[in-house]
Amino acid sequence: QVQLVESGGGLVQPGGSLRLSCVVSGSSLSSSGLAWYRQAPGKERELVATVDNAGWSSVEDAEKGRFTISREGAKNAVYLQMNSLKPEDTAVYYCNLPLRNTQYWGQGTQVPVSS
Repeated sequence: QVQLVESGGGLVQPGGSLRLSCVVSGSSLSSSGLAWYRQAPGKERELVATVDNAGWSSVEDAEKGRFTISREGAKNAVYLQMNSLKPEDTAVYYCNLPLRNTQYWGQGTQVPVSS
């Protein structure tokens, strides 16, 4: 059974940093990519960053220069390093694993950015 577990969220002040983690069980990240999405209150879920099974990564334009996605094979985990956080980054952040025509999602981790 494939499971994704996010962690690392929490209240942070504007300008602060957080590192989110997504640990995958039941499937190896050596054979698939993974993405981070977020959903702000009252808005649709949106893509934030992706990394493929070869380690190539991509970050959406609005977050480039502030967010970095990386993977650690030994832990079967993917991370989202978020710097210079803004109030508009406030959202629930989800990791997503597309695998064999199925989309697997974690339970989400909340990131409120507020002073």
